[in-house]
Amino acid sequence: MEPNFQDLKVMVIDDSKTIRRTAETLLKKVGCEVITATDGFDALSKIADTKPDIIFVDIMMPRLDGYQTCALIKNNSEFKSTPVIMLSSKDGLFDKAKGRIVGSDQYLTKPFSKNELLGAIQTHVANAH
Repeated sequence: MEPNFQDLKVMVIDDSKTIRRTAETLLKKVGCEVITATDGFDALSKIADTKPDIIFVDIMMPRLDGYQTCALIKNNSEFKSTPVIMLSSKDGLFDKAKGRIVGSDQYLTKPFSKNELLGAIQTHVANAH
């Protein structure tokens, strides 16, 4: 069964314009609606308005890092069931463990491939629609 990415709302939080643009291009091609945010604060204000189906968050960000952002999302009763995927340029066990502690659902190492990105969405939301 083909996963249905049509009209899924995907949020990408990353302080790198390149990463945001890459993810946005890939996701729009398969029919997703994409909301981007440059950091955790930016994201938190947008999450309430847009109610994304899945959130990708970079770990290394200024002001509010990915762990803190994920913890804040998961601590909010309205969004605690929203899948949060951590993005990191480090493939470290410590980072993965820390990601799990704050409630993230998966961990992708950058640079991620199109298949990894879509695979994560498929695993967590596309089939649930």
